[in-house]
Amino acid sequence: MTTHRPPAHEAGGKLSIGALSRATGIPPETLRTWEQRYGFPVPERKPSGHRVYPVTSVPRLRRIAEVLARGHRAREAVTASESALSTLLNVGPVEIRTRPSSSEKGDEGISDLLRCVETFDTEQLTRSLVRDWKRMSPLGFLSSRIVPLIHVVGEEWAAARLEIRHERFLSERVGDLLRSVRLPLEEKANGPLIVCVSLPGEEHSLGLQMVALLLTEAGCRILFLGTEVPPTQVASLTRDLNARAVAVSVSIANRGEPMAGQITFLRSLLPRRVTLLVGGAGAPGAQPGLKVVQDLAEVQEWGRHLAKEA
Repeated sequence: MTTHRPPAHEAGGKLSIGALSRATGIPPETLRTWEQRYGFPVPERKPSGHRVYPVTSVPRLRRIAEVLARGHRAREAVTASESALSTLLNVGPVEIRTRPSSSEKGDEGISDLLRCVETFDTEQLTRSLVRDWKRMSPLGFLSSRIVPLIHVVGEEWAAARLEIRHERFLSERVGDLLRSVRLPLEEKANGPLIVCVSLPGEEHSLGLQMVALLLTEAGCRILFLGTEVPPTQVASLTRDLNARAVAVSVSIANRGEPMAGQITFLRSLLPRRVTLLVGGAGAPGAQPGLKVVQDLAEVQEWGRHLAKEA
């Protein structure tokens, strides 16, 4: 006798991410993005480490997909309460935008840059960003070009209107550009040394690249270690090189206690004279021993103040 066991289901009414995708029509990459950015859907971990999801999450995800199909944003749909979801469904469809609104754009340039990302036009994307870099201040370039473009592409990806390949394409292009424009500034910087790094679990580097660029422009010397470096090694290097500060970036995907615990541990390892600068959408709240920065302008101001003290 053959026992019927649907392959989509795991033991105890759980679904693999592939099964959840098939049940809701939402791509697996989008489900992972929502989990990182908005905290839903919430997976459980099998002993093997694979994600499984409760089958009870299917109805809510289907409602979210319907809300998105009506033109609403992923951020407002995925984070909405059940009553708010009902309201969004009852108000009827809104105009589905294929380009960022005027409030998102800052100016017309973001629409053109987004089109380059959509078509993987490396040459035009690079040419446009280099042109803007040359005519803007570093802070203006980051605030009115890079940050809005990353935000819009992220929103389009979260709403499944772009794919992970678009996001990766943009990240690599922007990362290459930020490194290339920072190097000439590093040759002129003679201020205090700052170690720029992210801790284990944080694989995103663009925020850290932006911080490094502004601190270099402010006159600080930068040692850029990149991503996922253990706190013990960060602290050891900081002491060996007599660095004045450590700058740590935390994306929204790593907001929460695990990363906050690593930051607290790093603080305990650093000499008291060393400033621990923490920023990013996932940064913990203010606490003793940390300098938490809320935006890029604050990073620039702090860097200039530190350079003047040296």
